[in-house]
Formats: sequence, structure tokens, C-alpha cells
Amino acid sequence: MPADAPTILASSGGIASGRRTRFRFTALTDFAVELSGVTGRSPRVCLLATAMGDDKAVLHYLTEAAQDRGFLPSHLSLFPMPTVDDITGHLLEQDVVWVFGGSVAGLLAMWRLHGVDTALRAAWQAGVVLTGISAGSICWHVGGTTDSFGPQLRPVTNGLGLVPYANGVHYDSEDQRRPLLHRLIGDGVLPSAYATDDGAGVLYRGTQFAEAISENDTAAAYFIDKLDGGVVETQLDTRRL
Repeated sequence: MPADAPTILASSGGIASGRRTRFRFTALTDFAVELSGVTGRSPRVCLLATAMGDDKAVLHYLTEAAQDRGFLPSHLSLFPMPTVDDITGHLLEQDVVWVFGGSVAGLLAMWRLHGVDTALRAAWQAGVVLTGISAGSICWHVGGTTDSFGPQLRPVTNGLGLVPYANGVHYDSEDQRRPLLHRLIGDGVLPSAYATDDGAGVLYRGTQFAEAISENDTAAAYFIDKLDGGVVETQLDTRRL
């Protein structure tokens, strides 16, 4: 059962260190699964670790975490070649597509090379819920701030643009994120943006912001806009999951 509208949950959370496994999925990922509307069977979740170069150990740990959560996992790898013949068909069979962090610049390049960008758009339009953390949050937007090029953050401006905003991740834990995002918006390099502290997410239904949510008691989300020649940041009402 697909979501009742194109749905994106962009976050700086949804995964954490596990107790008996390397990773464990957390409340934001559970919420993404809930948004898919699946009932009566295990949720089908496709894991993408393109931003980590499809590292086999990472994919193993993600698959392990998904199985532990009761999901039916699959993965789409692009190195050394795509693991499925029909990428669009595979993604359309999923309830949720979950994208891991890493190099958002590398992720976008590889997705476009293999047509994953158009496949994801088709899945999104069909009601498959798109979610993820960090690079897996920025990718759905026009762009954001990234360490894809080195420790000094730089802009990325060629995101998929499924929603017409920029995105800021790890807003409370990495001190370069806030000032650079403000500057890029002020200079017109990026459009208005939604940003998330670690443990927070923003939900879009269609191309419109629907709500901010959090999986801990301290994480918040923000809207940053250019106004009257300056940049204004507004902390959003954030619902605790």
C-alpha cells in the first residue's frame, strides 16, 4: 500500500549504534515505515549506501539492522555494476527507500549516471516513501552544505530537487553547518532551507512542508529564509515521536 501522497522524510536521524548489531534503526525510520501505510506484512525497505561507495560491510550492517527491526530489506548497489536490471521496477516494489549518509556529491553523480534519479522520482510519485540521513536527506532537495569535498564544508547545488528547498543536516553538532547555510542563502546560492538537529526530521507531503518531528527531547528543526536583505532563521514547532 503506497502512501496517499508523494512523501519524503528528510532527517538527521533514524539510525544509531546498535546493542547487539553495528546499527539499529530508530523512531524516525519507524515513522517513515508508518507513513507508507503498510499493514499485515513485513515492510519492504530498499537500502541505498551509494554515498558510502556501496561498501559491502555497511550494506551488511544495514541489512542486519533492518532484519532486526522486522523489515524485509533489499539493497540497490551501483558498484561495480547495478545489482538489479530494472531499477525503477525494483524501487516501485518497495514501501520505503532509505538512503545512508556519506558523499552526497558522489551519490548524485552515480545516481544520474545509472538513472536512479529518474527511478526515485517515479517511486516518489507512486507513493513510495523516501527517507534517509545526512546525504540521504540533502539529496531530495535543491542542495545544501556538504563535506563531500573535504573537511571544510562547501555547497552542493545539484540535488534532485523533488522539493524546492535547500537542506541543512547535523545543524547542532557540526559548527560549520549553520553559518555556511545562512551565507549561501543570503548570497542567493541556495533557496530557502529546512534544517535539522541530530535526531530531527522534516516531513514533506508533495512538495510542501507538513511538519517537523524529533526522536529525542532536544532536537529541533528550523526554516531559514532570506528576508529584507538579511537571513532569518525560525525554529519550528517539533513533534516528539
